[in-house]
Amino acid sequence: MHEQYSIPLSRLITEFKLETVFTPADPEELVISNPEVNRPGLPLTGFFENFDPTRVQIVGTTEYRYLQEQSESKRNAKLEDFFRHRPVAVILSTGLTPFPYMLDAAENYGVPLFVCREKTSPFMAALIAFLNVQLAPRITRHGVLVEVYGEGILLLGDSGVGKSETAIELVKRGHRLIADDAVEIKRVSAKRLVGEAPAIIRHYVELRGIGIVDVRRLFGMGAVKNSEAIDLVINLEPWVQGKMYDRLGLDNQTMDILGIEIPSITIPVKPGRNLAIILEIAAMNHRQKKMGYNTAEEFNRKLMGQMGLE
Repeated sequence: MHEQYSIPLSRLITEFKLETVFTPADPEELVISNPEVNRPGLPLTGFFENFDPTRVQIVGTTEYRYLQEQSESKRNAKLEDFFRHRPVAVILSTGLTPFPYMLDAAENYGVPLFVCREKTSPFMAALIAFLNVQLAPRITRHGVLVEVYGEGILLLGDSGVGKSETAIELVKRGHRLIADDAVEIKRVSAKRLVGEAPAIIRHYVELRGIGIVDVRRLFGMGAVKNSEAIDLVINLEPWVQGKMYDRLGLDNQTMDILGIEIPSITIPVKPGRNLAIILEIAAMNHRQKKMGYNTAEEFNRKLMGQMGLE
């Protein structure tokens, strides 16, 4: 079970420029911990069996028109019933004006009430995406995260194997550093992991014999990035004489991180191997596979065909 994360309500107010109608306390002290949101169509008709008050509730034009068509007494009763369940926050989209009793009910039950100028669907999509990132399950792994030709590559391996040195070489070759030593990985969707550096070590690299260097100041803003999706995991390990390594690329290995299988390869390290160039080739080859062309499978197909002819 992953730790549950939360953000202050003030982050939503700032991010989406929400107009505050009522808050029962300082928005910095009120927290959101559920990344899911809800449009309360059924609850406003009186059905609360699966109602989750920890979700942000978005009242759009459909819900608003439904309430508008009710008599004032019925509308007030429905709003009373809805706010009595104390949702964590209620947001009216499309710049809708709150009904007079909405404010009364919000004050009576201590429910934050806001208005957003955005239309319902785009606002809802943006809010879900924002909450999925901010409240995502996460772990911290010892490693290095770099962006090479648009691919997020997570370098793993024992301490001293050369991860940081390889990252610096990649930066000198025009690629970008996201994190060195510690990578905070978030599961932002069912298929996507995003990595970033803890704030205190962001843009720094430790090189043994030199110490801590600030990549952003040495190489410029174009050499760093705050976060990146993880597309490929590369395990660096010292070369073991006699060990069988994949020479064709037919082994499709993956690594499970937070329940998502990420393509993975193992690269043996020994003096004389230019790891930066090897990682560039790995990144380009991975992009090629995603675009539908697998060199190893094509070569194997030609080889099998040649053997068949003979």
